[in-house]
Amino acid sequence: MQASWRSRFVFFVAVVTGGQVVAPDAVGQAYPVKPIRIVVGFPAGSGADFVARTVGQKLSAYLGQNALVENRTGAAGTIATGFVAAAPPDGYTLLQVTAAETAQPALRAKMAYDLAKDFAPISLAATGTFVLAVHPSVPARDVKQLIALARAQPGKLNYGSSGPGSSPHLAAALLQQMAGVKIVEVRYKGVTEAVIATVSGEVDMSFPSITGALPLIQTGRIKVLAVTSARRAGLLPDVPTVGEAALPGFDRSTWHGFVAPIGVPRDIVVNLNALIVKIVNTQEVRELLGRQGLEPQTNTPEEFAALIKRDIAQAAKLIRATGAQTE
Repeated sequence: MQASWRSRFVFFVAVVTGGQVVAPDAVGQAYPVKPIRIVVGFPAGSGADFVARTVGQKLSAYLGQNALVENRTGAAGTIATGFVAAAPPDGYTLLQVTAAETAQPALRAKMAYDLAKDFAPISLAATGTFVLAVHPSVPARDVKQLIALARAQPGKLNYGSSGPGSSPHLAAALLQQMAGVKIVEVRYKGVTEAVIATVSGEVDMSFPSITGALPLIQTGRIKVLAVTSARRAGLLPDVPTVGEAALPGFDRSTWHGFVAPIGVPRDIVVNLNALIVKIVNTQEVRELLGRQGLEPQTNTPEEFAALIKRDIAQAAKLIRATGAQTE
């Protein structure tokens, strides 16, 4: 069993080093010798938790050590992120990080960590999208008509938000910025409440997750105009992106990935990246993610680092533009 595990590990390293097989001792023969902890900043049952458990279960099988998920909830994920930032950089504590956390530096005056500098990105695992949903009474059949309506009646249309820095807030901010329109924010305790308000007609529109919106779309209780990601969603292949429909370059989606504390040995990052890429691209995991409205997507540590920095900058710009209050 041990020999089999070691041979698999060497194989994955060979894959990411262009076919050069590295001797077992060179890939960290002693790693892992104990369980790995995957910390999640959101509760059990959340999308982040689902991704962490799905990938963690498969990592356990490949590594011969348990990859245990630990939920440390609160403060929009920053409690968990701060905990991992302070953990030893030995590869035994990982963070399942989400796009939501890239907004926190712009919202909080003091942060115990720097998301772009205090972590070693490993790989993206999945992306998700939101839908631009309107109440059926809104006289717009597509995004262009909605923008025209907003321009003709500045400040009359409104949208349901779950607070500053939330995905609906940033999606609406990007829409307003790129289209040059003003849409009024109405805040609710969460995304669910914002969607309920859209269904009732209390607000004109909202930006729910694709899975949350599907039953409402199917029963005609909301009208979906577009998805907010750069690519069309597998669950709604006939619905255009906002970019396709009206605003080229529009992309406000969510994502889930894995990072470790900065300073973790490079060979551990490379090995874990290869395994996560392999796991996420299996048919079984692709189907599991798809049923949750998530698109399997992996990348290199360098590409993931660039994505994190890009989203931190974009979120900061959008939050400044909306005048959202910081701590």
